[in-house]
Formats: sequence, structure tokens, C-alpha cells
Amino acid sequence: MSTSQAALDGIRVIEIADERAEYAGLLLAGLGADVIKVEPPQGNPTRRIGPFYADEPGPERSLHFW
Repeated sequence: MSTSQAALDGIRVIEIADERAEYAGLLLAGLGADVIKVEPPQGNPTRRIGPFYADEPGPERSLHFW
């Protein structure tokens, strides 16, 4: 049995990036970091970018945001 750790296990990152830089948070999460995303009160603008799941627009349905 082997136990492997991701490169950034135990690291917490606060992401306040806009749509141009939020991919960095995704990459850091993929490396094991705990990423906390901070959005403006109206939500991140990428929530309004299509395409949308099942072609139904909504802030939780944006495939670009996912």
C-alpha cells in the first residue's frame, strides 16, 4: 500500500482572480491545494458565459465556470 501526496497538499490558496486568471486556481487545485474562491456580490462574470448545461442559462449552469 502506498500513500501518495499531491504536490500542494496542505496549502490553502485564496483566489480573487478575474476570468483571465482564474485558470491558475484550477491548476493549483489540481495539484492538491485547497482553493477558496472569493467572488463579488453579484457573482463571478464567468458564471454568465455559455455554453450552459442542458442549454439552460443560469449562474450554476455555466460550463465555462465549471
